[in-house]
Amino acid sequence: MTAGVKEMKPIILASASPRRKELLNQARIPFITMPSDFDEALEMTGSPAEKAEKLAYFKALEIARKSNYGLILGADTIVVLDDVIFGKPADDSEAFYMLSILSGREHSVITGIALIDTEKEYVKKGHEITKVRFAELTPEEIKYYISTGEPEGKAGAYAVQGIGAMLVESIEGCYSNVVGLPLMKLRKMLEDFNIYVMNVRE
Repeated sequence: MTAGVKEMKPIILASASPRRKELLNQARIPFITMPSDFDEALEMTGSPAEKAEKLAYFKALEIARKSNYGLILGADTIVVLDDVIFGKPADDSEAFYMLSILSGREHSVITGIALIDTEKEYVKKGHEITKVRFAELTPEEIKYYISTGEPEGKAGAYAVQGIGAMLVESIEGCYSNVVGLPLMKLRKMLEDFNIYVMNVRE
């Protein structure tokens, strides 16, 4: 019998991100949180997508080494334009720089996902890419947005699920990926662990 969402043990989310928690709750996937302390600033080799996958994997691996509980989920979201990775801004000045560069242009939002089954020692990695186009933003509009505090702690200095939605002209691809966790990608990856979250069992 395949495991339905009601039978599955809660997965461990190796992240403190409130957006990822909200998305897992939205999908009704049971989970507990054990945030990883892995340093996101460490340099990784490879393409932006490969780097996102590696960061997600190392986040999950750190928690897996502390727990023999079961299934660990790591994720890392980055914004990429012209092969330059835009992570979380260090301060308002960096946020202004990022948003000025993104203004009026299309960029990629990439989320790497890693799942580690500590009991079966099975690892699955993947990523999702979504194209996002910003409207042309004036310096005053950027400064106003920064004054809301929303860019803090957000890859690319914006949150599409918040006020940042008014910066976005169009989205091509998975919306939840831009928020921080591509739910369809996660659903398909969980099926590799014989977990079918759309199975409803009373």
